[in-house]
Amino acid sequence: MHGGALTGWLLMALCAVSGAYCLLRARSGTPRERRTARSEALMGFGMAAMAVPAAVLSPPDWAWAVYAALFGVAALRALLPALRGGHHLHHLVGSLAMVYMAVAMAPAITGSGGGGHAGHGAAAGAGGLPLLTGALLVYYAFYVLGSAGRLLPGTVLAPAGGTAGGRGPGGFGGGTDGRPELTTACRLTMGIGMFAMLLTL
Repeated sequence: MHGGALTGWLLMALCAVSGAYCLLRARSGTPRERRTARSEALMGFGMAAMAVPAAVLSPPDWAWAVYAALFGVAALRALLPALRGGHHLHHLVGSLAMVYMAVAMAPAITGSGGGGHAGHGAAAGAGGLPLLTGALLVYYAFYVLGSAGRLLPGTVLAPAGGTAGGRGPGGFGGGTDGRPELTTACRLTMGIGMFAMLLTL
């Protein structure tokens, strides 16, 4: 990652903790809520794996194809629910962004000889499409701002029976468990992580 190994470790830790929290959320709630939590856990752990500093672990070339295939399947699973809008649309964008980053960081695509993590290094810059990367950066910037706004005092408004229509930051869906502020914080963390990773392309 840009900024040295410390930045990579911090991002990895934050994403891994977010993924673990999402796994805990997947143990309760409605089937739809559990499915959402599992999707977010996959995203958190996938981002954590991508954020491991290259000096510590340089994954084999085929690992990037596995990432692309895994999140390609996740995108296909999110496609039909995304037509109904809400947070599923964000899952679709996130899964496609992970496929994009995996392809962009793959050594065979970037021409880097130092493994896919070289795409995170300061000398990197090849592999990503500037227009697509810019569009994703704008999306995640707005998503992060919306999530942060929801964490401000007095902005989490929910009826006694649950959340306000399941809508969250920017209409992407809020927390659906008993601690919506933790769910929002988890999503905010992963949004910041995705933004940081996109900056390295």
